[in-house]
Amino acid sequence: MASDESVEPTDIDLDDEYVDELPDDLNAADFVGPYLFPNNSKRRIPGILYIAIGGLLLVLWFLGTGDTSPLMNGGVALAAVALVIVGLYHLQGGWDLAVDEQDALVEATKAVGFPVGHASAQMAWRGLRSRPTWRILMYSNESPPKQRGFAMVDGVDAEVIHVFAEDNPEDWAGLEPASQGLEPS
Repeated sequence: MASDESVEPTDIDLDDEYVDELPDDLNAADFVGPYLFPNNSKRRIPGILYIAIGGLLLVLWFLGTGDTSPLMNGGVALAAVALVIVGLYHLQGGWDLAVDEQDALVEATKAVGFPVGHASAQMAWRGLRSRPTWRILMYSNESPPKQRGFAMVDGVDAEVIHVFAEDNPEDWAGLEPASQGLEPS
């Protein structure tokens, strides 16, 4: 049955609307303190899970009806082997990140040969085994910087893999320092 009563829309207060925002632990704007880069050894956890699930599927395939069942066919065995292989890859790639960016910067500063002012560190992974490596871009501590350098530092044992330093080719002559302000017209 249809009702003859009309429904009036309620007044919506725009100030009470829900506003989507980041949780406090993900809000980088309010973060104060050193950032702790996640350790690569966490890759071992899914590696163990993949191997366990793949092993369980293989056991079920062997104990089950093998290739005679529509539910346990060769695809299950293939998926189980693939899971074990992926799990082994995760285990071997789960390096312990023993060198943080501060330690890597110290090693890179020693290798580059000039006092470092500004620097930037980035985590990268090298090789098939995904070994963690810090890539560090550095400028000398003069204003404007006269030298710049780049170094790759191993994240497992702090070995300097590659270092490159040169005179800074950037032309800073047309730029005035921000502290001087604008010239009068």
